[in-house]
Amino acid sequence: MNKTWESRLAWLKALKTPVPAELNNPLEVADFEAKTYLNFEKTGRSVCFKTYPAMKESYAIETAGDGYIISGGQPGVLYGVYALMRALEAGEKLPSGVQKPYYPLRMIDCWDNMDGSVERGYAGRSIWFEENRFDYDPARIRQLGRMLASVGINVLCINNVNVHQPAQHLLDNLLPQVEQIAALLRPFGVRLMLSIDFSLPLQNGVETADPEDPAVADWWKKRAREVWGAIPDLAGFLVKADSEHRPGPNAYGRTHAQGANMLARAIAPFGGVLVWRAFVYNCMQDWRDTNTDRPRAAYDLYQPLDGAFDENVILQVKYGPYDFQVREPVSPLLLGMEKTRLAVEFQLAQEYTGHQIDLFAMPPLWRDIFDQMGKERVRAIAAVSNLGRDGNWTGHPFAALNLFAYGIFAWKPDASPQQVIRAWVRNTYNLSEQDEEQLIDLLLASRGVYEKYTAPLGLCWMVRPEGHYGPSPYGYEFQAWGTYNRADRNAVGVDRTERGTGYVAQYPPKWKKLYENPHTCPDELLLFFHRLPYDFVMKDGRTLIQRIYDDHFEGVVAAETMAETLKALPLPEEDRREALERMDLQVQNAREWRDVINTFFRRFSGVDDVHGRKIYD
Repeated sequence: MNKTWESRLAWLKALKTPVPAELNNPLEVADFEAKTYLNFEKTGRSVCFKTYPAMKESYAIETAGDGYIISGGQPGVLYGVYALMRALEAGEKLPSGVQKPYYPLRMIDCWDNMDGSVERGYAGRSIWFEENRFDYDPARIRQLGRMLASVGINVLCINNVNVHQPAQHLLDNLLPQVEQIAALLRPFGVRLMLSIDFSLPLQNGVETADPEDPAVADWWKKRAREVWGAIPDLAGFLVKADSEHRPGPNAYGRTHAQGANMLARAIAPFGGVLVWRAFVYNCMQDWRDTNTDRPRAAYDLYQPLDGAFDENVILQVKYGPYDFQVREPVSPLLLGMEKTRLAVEFQLAQEYTGHQIDLFAMPPLWRDIFDQMGKERVRAIAAVSNLGRDGNWTGHPFAALNLFAYGIFAWKPDASPQQVIRAWVRNTYNLSEQDEEQLIDLLLASRGVYEKYTAPLGLCWMVRPEGHYGPSPYGYEFQAWGTYNRADRNAVGVDRTERGTGYVAQYPPKWKKLYENPHTCPDELLLFFHRLPYDFVMKDGRTLIQRIYDDHFEGVVAAETMAETLKALPLPEEDRREALERMDLQVQNAREWRDVINTFFRRFSGVDDVHGRKIYD
């Protein structure tokens, strides 16, 4: 592990001492962390704890003379210690009153495969697996537990939702090793979850995987008894079914509610939750079919099942109707299922937002989503991991911000993006006030910069199909996944109003009214909802085509400015070198996006840039 990360483990610079392995519960860890931090700072202050089991994950911090009193349940006092340390390190006021996480389930989904690869992994190979077996460093897993606990993340799913054959052994002959990992994470209040294959009974001697077949239900009940017998605090199972060719209940003529409920009833006696991923990718269509619309698929399938899921089922819904694109509206499914427990799913791994090469600080994106949907709409929160074996865990050193911020937003979804970024910067680096403000401004602006030089005005999927990095405006245009921009010489965009695919009708009336009129639709979603001619006049008086040109030229200038700012910041040498290397790649990437996208639209529209800038047409 590199020294840079070791010096700021869990984002807290003062924590240089490894947590002793003999500590077995969150209260012991909390006591160790508090003493280590305050002794390192030589403040002379003390911390004492008052434990109230009923408080569970909640905590309160009080000052008492020169010290502090932290009250809470066993996980709560640990969260309280980390909150105290974060606040002292960042120079912030201590939180007042009882602090309670807004979402009871705050989960990270690892997309690690047992061969050691990581699907959409940009920070090295798996921290869990290699060559279809477990291969991990116990000390590093404890450090991971410490990192997650420091921002209050309490559930970790260690294997990919696209469950490949070797992963079935996590539930049988590899179960003792899964229990060892659970034991490593348990002192930090982190519980394990496992992704499972819906068709496992069929692979283990049962003639079917039909969820209505009693033999299938009995098989899962027996397996659940064995799994929870080994790991009594296992959080539950995560399932991806009837999606991207994964097996599911539709193959047997059953609904997703029937499939989910069968599994949920098997694990309910042990307190397990069944997280059922509502990602419907099998909306295949011919590109000449202008009526079928992939963003409609999840709502059309799941909304009629509202109220049909058991109480311990959580439907995990991606925040947008597509697939973690640079800009999407909130999924209407998150607004339209009032009788079902929902989790909103984010993606820390930057699959479509720069591969942890290009900067993309996510707090502004998340705050937009919560503001649009309302934080009360969901009961849980999940995010696809950006972790790997790289020495700094997240590839780009600044990508650690997104993991940090995700935990903060899981506790407090109305948090200020600027304050969260400031807290991370202060807990990570020792900068002057001027340098600190420059780094914060750079990170806050990074989302807007990336969006400007990549995806115009809500158009999605203008990426290379191989890996999803770099521009390819027609890369998906004639494929079967329904991810089209439909650009031609006359217009661009997809008409999703009631005159077109009708997708807009899935939204509540106030959203439908906003989106269906191009003059009220937010500019950043304009071409997601509307098909418009190139001479359409935007709200600021520019034509659509000129806005596309301007955004891409301005995005490159902004990326180049970010590079100059970064060069001047006195970061630790290893972080500085890594960040600058990736920034050089980002600037090259931005220029390529600008030239490819502008040329693409110049050839269709036949319209020159009014400012006379070079377009390679």
